[in-house]
Order: sequence, then structure tokens, then C-alpha cells
Amino acid sequence: MTEIKKTIIWACVAAAAALLAFITTPGTPQPEAFYDKGEVFFPDFQNPNEAASLEVIEYDEDTGSAVPFKVENNGGVWTIPSHHNYPADGKDRLAKTAAGVIGITKDDFRSDAVADRVACGVIDPLDETEASMAGRGKRVTLRGHSGEVLADFIIGKEIEGAENYRFVRIPDEKRIYAVKMDIDLSTNFVDWIEKDLLEVDKEKLKKVVLKDYSINERSGVVDQRDEIVLTKDGSDWKIDKLRSSQEMDSPKVTEFMTALDGLNIVGVRPKPEGLSASLSKDTGAGVSITQSDVMSLQNKGYYFSRDGQLLSNEGELSATTDDGIEYTLRFGEIVYGSGDDVSAGSSEAGSNDAGPGENRYLFISARFLPGMFPEPAKPANMAYQTKADSLWEAQDHENKRLNDEHAKWQQKVDEGRETAEALNHRFAEWYYVISSDSFGKLHKTRSDFVKKKEEDKE
Repeated sequence: MTEIKKTIIWACVAAAAALLAFITTPGTPQPEAFYDKGEVFFPDFQNPNEAASLEVIEYDEDTGSAVPFKVENNGGVWTIPSHHNYPADGKDRLAKTAAGVIGITKDDFRSDAVADRVACGVIDPLDETEASMAGRGKRVTLRGHSGEVLADFIIGKEIEGAENYRFVRIPDEKRIYAVKMDIDLSTNFVDWIEKDLLEVDKEKLKKVVLKDYSINERSGVVDQRDEIVLTKDGSDWKIDKLRSSQEMDSPKVTEFMTALDGLNIVGVRPKPEGLSASLSKDTGAGVSITQSDVMSLQNKGYYFSRDGQLLSNEGELSATTDDGIEYTLRFGEIVYGSGDDVSAGSSEAGSNDAGPGENRYLFISARFLPGMFPEPAKPANMAYQTKADSLWEAQDHENKRLNDEHAKWQQKVDEGRETAEALNHRFAEWYYVISSDSFGKLHKTRSDFVKKKEEDKE
């Protein structure tokens, strides 16, 4: 090999090494550039409980748009503004996130060159003056109860070869840092909401009725295929209409009850205000709705029958607890799309039938069934209350017993009504979205719960 060839080869190797060094460590900072190394990013932010809102803005390169997710406290109520102000279970989670932000420091200075921002992934997702769609970071902003900014920074790419290190830049500043961080910054809707949607304990379930039907949306004709009744006898479940050659598949029933107890949602849509108000006040005598309410319901797969019953195009189930609360779950239309199109929906025309159809609308209501608790006899009189105990006659003791039993009954009924009212008020505001997996676990037919008797098998 000639000396010229060797020189060319070494020159190429050196160029490649220089390129690699630029990619992994943008820029070549001078010693004086490290003046703030080790400093805390937000020295005035010291108490995680000061945080009243968290906003995380990511960038969707496919659509070329910023995607915000926000959780905030308004008057003591945690909500998710990016998802129609749905109630958030956010206090503890936000405090944990805030604590992680308080601890981040400027571990190392990497560059102050604008040209390095793409490689580091620290371009502000809100920067409309920047032409590049690549290299956009995740902007995180924490605010206090008066709206003051506690922390505001852009998280960039992971730093290769440095575990838990990322590039970080403060908006409107040039300097890019290498920062070690372990901050929980989930923008997943389901991570910020109450997981126990129904607030029901499967051990308290007493009866479940599955109405297997569908609706011809054009003709309005209901195809009533079957009605399955599961009732609890002691600790065992029983199913109706068993044939002599069949037996209930107990493990399958247990799986169903577990799925009902652990029902989770993946998205929400607000119901029209008038419909929500009417449903929250519904006492079983019907609801008052407008034509726009009807259209809203139909778009989600729900229809009123001629006798005023609310039906759904994929059937329904009701579940009753031993304290008299009856939940009704109505399965509606398919929800198309992914990401925020599922969790929050899109206002763009034509978005309703775009993307995969892996989720479904769910309409939930609750009511109290007082008939489960017959009213006991009342005392003939309350004269015993004005007598000394030593002067009570047999009738006084009986009246005291009857009054105590009636008071216990009244308390149970009052508590049941209050619970149902609170649940129904919460459910009335929302169309829920459940995954196809949850739908499959709850949308059952009789064949899913029965099997051939062991002695009848060949």
C-alpha cells in the first residue's frame, strides 16, 4: 500500500471519528463554558406540593403539530383539560413528578449552538419559526396555584452510553445540558384517572343480567337473541335455563365477574349538557332530551325505543350488588383511531371513522333498588321514649325493637339512594370508551357460561 493510499485511509477514518463525536457529543465546548455545571435548574422550586398544574407538550411528526397533555387543580378539583376536564386522580402523582423535577441539575454542558438542537432533540415543540419537524423535544411546564411558572424545560434525546441521561434545554435559552433524570412524565390518559370506574366489589355482586340483542340502525328493529340471568346463592353463582345435559362453567363466570370488577376505560367523551343534566336527575321516570341529544346518542350507538327505553346496538348488562345498587352498562358503537383520537376524540371532520376500530363506546348508569329491602313494621307508638326503662312494659320493649329495626332499614335505604345518586351524577356526564379486550370480556353469550356435563361427555 502506497503512502498516499495510507494517508487517504487515515484521513477517512479521522473524518468518520469526528462525525461520530459530533453526533454523540454535539459541539466542542471550551472550559469557560462549564461555569454552571452542577447547578440546580430551578432553585426557587423546593416544595413539590406547590405544583398545581403539569403540562407536557410533545410533537407529532406525522401531523406536524404539537400535542398537549395537561393536569391541573381548579378550586381543589383535579382535572385533565386536554381531555374535556375529566376528573383526575392527580394529587399524589403530580407531587411525585414535581419532586423529581426539583432534583434535576445541570450535570454537564454540551453545546450552545443552534445547529446542535436537532441532533440533541431539544427544539421547542411550540416553536413555529423552526422549519424542521425532526429534533423536537418534550416541553414540560409546572405551575403553582397562582399560575406562576415553577419549572419549564425541554427534554431531548437519550444520551447514548449514559444511562438515564438526556439532553435538556431551557426554552428561549441556547445552552444544552446533559442531565440525569428519572421523572415520571406519563401523558397516558389512563395513568392519571381513577382506576376503579364502577367502584364495585365483585364479592358484593348478587345478580347479573345480560341482554343479548342488537339493533338494526336503519329500521329500528331490535333483534332480541337471549337474556342470561346469573344469581348468587350463598357463595356460588347459578345460571338460568340450564338444560339437563349442561352445567355452568364456574371458572368462566368467575373470570367475567373479575372483569366487571376491574373494568377500565381508555377514553371519554362529554355528553351534551342538557342530556347530562337530565340523566343525573333521572329517578327512573324517564329523561327529558332534545333532538340534538338524540343525535348525540345515535352517533355513539344508542337509541330510544317507542316505549322510551334506552337501547344500545350491541346489547347491555345490569349488575346488582347486595346493597341494592344496580349498574347498567350499554355497549355502543366502535371507536376508531388511536392515541388521543381514542382517549379524547377529535373535532376534525371525518375523523370518526378513521384508523383502527379496536375500542367501543360504553354508556353507564346506576340506580337504587329499594324493593330489595322491604320496609319493616313500625312501632305502634313511641310512648316508651317518655318512660323510665324500669317502667317499660312488654309492649314498650317490642316498640323499641321495632323502632330500632326500622331505623336500620331507613339508614340502609338512605345510604343506598345517596350512593346511587353520586354514581349516577358521575356517570351522567360521560360516554366512556373501553378497549376491545374489555368489551370481549363483558359482552358474553350463554354458550360462554355453560358446558356439557362431565358425565355426558363421550
